[in-house]
Amino acid sequence: MNKKMVAFAMALVFALSTAGLGFAAKLKCTVDAVDGTKVTMTCEDAAKLAPGDKVKVSPSKKGAVEGC
Repeated sequence: MNKKMVAFAMALVFALSTAGLGFAAKLKCTVDAVDGTKVTMTCEDAAKLAPGDKVKVSPSKKGAVEGC
């Protein structure tokens, strides 16, 4: 009985986490201008956004590639 409860809980957590990822839209954007606290960007699928939407912006990660 205890194993069934653990398996059910794990399946529930997995289902909820994958459903949450399905709602997030990913857009590829290019920053055009920065003016104080305002940023102007050009996005590929800008039709997915509406005025007042909250978006999360993270800078690109430019790491050094080291080799021989």
